[in-house]
Amino acid sequence: MSEVITQQTSVKPTVPKNTKKTYLNKIGFGLLYLILGLFAIIQIYPLVWLVFFSLKTNQEVFGMSPFALPQDPQWENYTKAWTSGNIGMYFFNSVWITLLSVLLTIILASFVTFAVTRMHWKLSGLVLGLFLVAYMIPLHSTLIPLFNMFNNVNLIDNPASIVLSYTAFNLPLTIMILLGFYKTFPREIEEAAVMDGCSVHRIFFQITLPMTVPVLSTTAIINMIYNWNEFVFVNTFISSDSWKTLTVGINNFVGQYLTDWGAIGATLVISIVPILIAFLFLSDKIVEGMAAGSVKG
Repeated sequence: MSEVITQQTSVKPTVPKNTKKTYLNKIGFGLLYLILGLFAIIQIYPLVWLVFFSLKTNQEVFGMSPFALPQDPQWENYTKAWTSGNIGMYFFNSVWITLLSVLLTIILASFVTFAVTRMHWKLSGLVLGLFLVAYMIPLHSTLIPLFNMFNNVNLIDNPASIVLSYTAFNLPLTIMILLGFYKTFPREIEEAAVMDGCSVHRIFFQITLPMTVPVLSTTAIINMIYNWNEFVFVNTFISSDSWKTLTVGINNFVGQYLTDWGAIGATLVISIVPILIAFLFLSDKIVEGMAAGSVKG
């Protein structure tokens, strides 16, 4: 009897396997969140640093540590940038040139993709190949030919040259993104519309185009970021202040003997805000558009 009691008391309690897995999962998620938090801090810190930089004087920029906070925040740098530097006019130019270029790019890319994937014609593969090959052409190699062409048609120092350049260079990437969505897009909806007597124009504008809104949002934000931050075309084709954009207007604060670094930082902050706002409002659509091609069909 005593041997049985001894054997029973010597048995060690065992931890359920489910409890062990729960502990391991919590540890794993904790490490994952820690790593993601560190990456988030690394990504956000340059923006925070730029805000502090825009509130410093030239003496603080060069006489203090880059990580130091501004001793006396210079909020007037933003006023100076908006008024004295004509940033208000440059900001307006950036807005309407970017929006017009994005709109033209999306419409033309949708036309091309619809024609290539839905209409049967002999040269469709060749035309698609030409558009995709254009994606491999370096931007800087086209500056001289474009300048000569725009000069011959009197479009130098004209915003039309910027809009046309942005549209042409964004078309290949936009078509490439739309192509994956259109190929997995169910044709049964369009075939049913044809059976009901819909014309090609009504099918495109009332059925196909509205259903591609998620992927169009993705291409819109990509094109918007490129157009908003572009410098080379504007600096090459535009010479008068009345048509310059924000990226080129920053040079107004770079003088021969003095550079106002605080005003430059304020201008950069102003230029970042619209892109951040657009991304916050379209972030859900962007994720939906990126996953649309793998879910449809």
